[in-house]
Amino acid sequence: MSDTFFTASPHWAWWIILYFFIGGIAGTAFFLASVLSLLDRRGASHGSRVSATTRPIARVGYYLAFVGVLLSGFLLTIDLSRPLRFWHMLIENHTGRPMFKLWEPMSTGAWALLFFGLFAFLAALAALSEDRPNIRFLQSPPLRLLRQQAPAAIIAVLGSIFGLYIAGYTGVLLAVTNRPIWADSQLLGLLFLLSAASTGPAALILLGQRRLAADPTSLSWLISFDWIVVILELVVLIVFLISLGSVARVFLNWWGLVLLVGVVGVGILLPLILHPRHGTEDLESCVRIAGFVLVGGFLLRMVVLLSSEQIHVIGSGVTGP
Repeated sequence: MSDTFFTASPHWAWWIILYFFIGGIAGTAFFLASVLSLLDRRGASHGSRVSATTRPIARVGYYLAFVGVLLSGFLLTIDLSRPLRFWHMLIENHTGRPMFKLWEPMSTGAWALLFFGLFAFLAALAALSEDRPNIRFLQSPPLRLLRQQAPAAIIAVLGSIFGLYIAGYTGVLLAVTNRPIWADSQLLGLLFLLSAASTGPAALILLGQRRLAADPTSLSWLISFDWIVVILELVVLIVFLISLGSVARVFLNWWGLVLLVGVVGVGILLPLILHPRHGTEDLESCVRIAGFVLVGGFLLRMVVLLSSEQIHVIGSGVTGP
């Protein structure tokens, strides 16, 4: 372990854990909804496996992204020592100028969350206008414009960029805090991104079945996507633990048990074991798998944050809580 661990713990706890978890779901849900929506526009003419039946689940994805980004902003705000000054993260209080620091993940993350919120709002508004054709306001020309191919594609692409950034930058944010575990590997950003890429489709499956929007085609596509991502997540998690070197010994405790049983066992291995063979997906098994993935994704963030928070730094060594 590096001998430069001198920073105090930022004392991030449950609000930030929830933000990391919900923000990751929101970002990847928007990306998946965008993929489904864009492929749907080509499906009828090109014989794509993703057909018009996936439109309902795509709309659910946009709703989920918008609600998720609202909750993310709320969680970040209430975690501040002085929540009413949340706007200081974006605007300089003395000059009124935008405060953007490209070299600071916290600054870029705040702006990314703002722009992601904008595109998530536009996409959700367009989805709502499609869902509610009987509401006159939602059929106004500006809102119908959002559903046309070019504007919809721009919103989908730009929103996906900011959404995926939100999903992965949180791991980078931890790495620059110069804390044990967080700063001992360059893989936290990738690990959190892959975890978000697994929890996003899991949340879509659960919400889709509640809204009766999860048709067999979209279920099959989402569960197959999740299966691939979960395998990649397992590989990166193993490499991440190896890259920690001697610091990994801090997991020889309760947190290590949660990591092994909760994250690896419940959140990764069980979904891989229960994954149905191609063409045999059913709603009950998909919902069960999605639930396990969500539990594992939440526990991963809990273990990574709280295990480091409870480490005391003494010189170049670490001790437990």
